[in-house]
Amino acid sequence: MAVYEQTYKRYQGFLTPEWSRFLVLPRYAFRDVFKGRLFAIFFTLCFLPPFAGLLMIYLHHNMSALSALGLPAEELKRMLPIDAEFFWRGLWVQGGLTFAITLLVGPALVAPDLRNNGLALYLSRPFSRAEYVLGKMFVLIALLSLLTWIPGLLLFLFQSYLEGGGWMMDNLRIAGALFTGSWMWILMLSLLAMVVSATVKWKPVARVALMAIFFVLMGFGGAINEALDTWWGMLISSWHVIGSIWLSLFGLEPSNELPPAGPAWVAWTVGCAICLWLLSRRLRAYEVVR
Repeated sequence: MAVYEQTYKRYQGFLTPEWSRFLVLPRYAFRDVFKGRLFAIFFTLCFLPPFAGLLMIYLHHNMSALSALGLPAEELKRMLPIDAEFFWRGLWVQGGLTFAITLLVGPALVAPDLRNNGLALYLSRPFSRAEYVLGKMFVLIALLSLLTWIPGLLLFLFQSYLEGGGWMMDNLRIAGALFTGSWMWILMLSLLAMVVSATVKWKPVARVALMAIFFVLMGFGGAINEALDTWWGMLISSWHVIGSIWLSLFGLEPSNELPPAGPAWVAWTVGCAICLWLLSRRLRAYEVVR
């Protein structure tokens, strides 16, 4: 058919609701993330610690199983109580694994779009910068949630079911700490990964930069503490900041190796605010050079 015979026809298909348009980005991103077999295997292995916690809770309430294994039941129950420290240690382990997941996935979220000038194509459509950031962050938020607060709350419910006697109502603080602490760590990691990915633009270099921010600042903060005999240095270490916040949320005794909870909360807020500001500066359709 000749071109001049073509007439404009309005699209008659299904329109995606405006509130869910950002989900287009993670839909394709998940396909790329799990394309690698090694990543899929590693992500599956990250569920082993929650599964180990599930077995520990079950054995803690099953005296016959402990006896069949030839283990001292009463002594083990005293040595490994299912309390706030048990769930805090589980979150601590999963926190380290989620950093590894962020290291693998985060640098590839924004860098290819900026390197290939693809951001203008996104923003030329009914997409705002906030929706673009939310869509990209949703990939990390979903993956990290599956490894932190979701299995943590499932273990909490399992323990509540087996313990009975109002244990859930007496320990609701643990559930709140799991949910709040996990989300604070997820937001910190996601924003940091987005900033590094938007700044460096090359995935291998971005991974090195993310590791440097995490480990070099940790070492530098420790050096400041040793030199000045203070705790202020650890406020530049994201791992020590979130560790102090987790202890305060679970109501556990503060550690001498971590900064106090109050300054840690301030450091977390300031760090997230800086990341948001940097994202607003870096994520633009075109960069004007003066």
